[in-house]
Amino acid sequence: MEEESMEEEGGCEAMMDDQNHNNWGAGGYGRHLLGPAAAPLGDRLLRGAVAGPPTGPELPAVPEANGVLRGCEPGGAAGKGGAGAIAAAININASTSKFLMNVITIEDYKSTYWPKLDSAIDQLLTQSPGDYIPISYEQIYSCVYKCVCQQHSEQMYSDLIKKITNHLERVSKELQASPPDLYIERFNVALGQYMGALQSIVPLFIYMNKFYIETKLNRDLKDDLIKLFTEHVAEKHIYNLMPLLLEAQSTPFQITPSTMANIVKGLYTLRPEWVQMAPALFSKFIPNILPPAVESELQEYAAQDQKLQRELMQNGFTRGDQSRKRAGEELTYNGSSACASSRGYR
Repeated sequence: MEEESMEEEGGCEAMMDDQNHNNWGAGGYGRHLLGPAAAPLGDRLLRGAVAGPPTGPELPAVPEANGVLRGCEPGGAAGKGGAGAIAAAININASTSKFLMNVITIEDYKSTYWPKLDSAIDQLLTQSPGDYIPISYEQIYSCVYKCVCQQHSEQMYSDLIKKITNHLERVSKELQASPPDLYIERFNVALGQYMGALQSIVPLFIYMNKFYIETKLNRDLKDDLIKLFTEHVAEKHIYNLMPLLLEAQSTPFQITPSTMANIVKGLYTLRPEWVQMAPALFSKFIPNILPPAVESELQEYAAQDQKLQRELMQNGFTRGDQSRKRAGEELTYNGSSACASSRGYR
């Protein structure tokens, strides 16, 4: 009788262990494999382990319709298999809880994850060149990665576009209130600041760009963000900006050459067709804008150069000494000749 009981216990444990010797009978995985009839099996094991061994006579092992031994639960749960069943149930419950804790709901996204991204984007959009930004790029990238994995890409993209659009609208209003003498400089600052911010924002959202924007929208994040600046800032100010640029071009050094170059190249990047508004201006900073020179127009080119030289002279720029000798060269030559003569005389 004892041998039969041990065989029954061993058979029960064999039924409860998978091929990797993992006890799964008390969890949902065991219920899934054994069918609906074995659903209360884990509960019976837990109750048997807590209540202790039965006081009545041991029931014979009667196989149920699904092949599970009905009479093996008291001894197996109370004895050798009870602790394993409890441990398996705890491990399964812990794993399930851990999985559920990693789920990011839409409320979690709005209350926890997006505020972190919103704050980082604010700092990047308003930083000056060379400023130190006290944010963790690793943490921001991790937030984006988790949100994309939890199917929040569409909401995150919508929030990003809305955030940057609001920022650019404020920038546009500030430019409208600028006086003409500061208009060009402030536009240059706004353009450079925004393009510098994109160099950090686009890499931080690269995972969303790869698995949502490129895949589902067939676009690119950088192109979308550049288009935002074009629509909300540049298009609203191009007709006020261009006359000021042409006026500054006619007055040498009214603005620094670097400022003029940054603005002209930036406008060409935003919308190349704006070249038609001032081809001569764009051709000074961007190659191959004007048609190639032809021999029949060489006299006209020479006349333009002479006109430029006259304008420079009228504004105080002198041509200097046009003799073949450089300034001070005569004195140096005479001094060296005198030394040579004195050495030869001695």
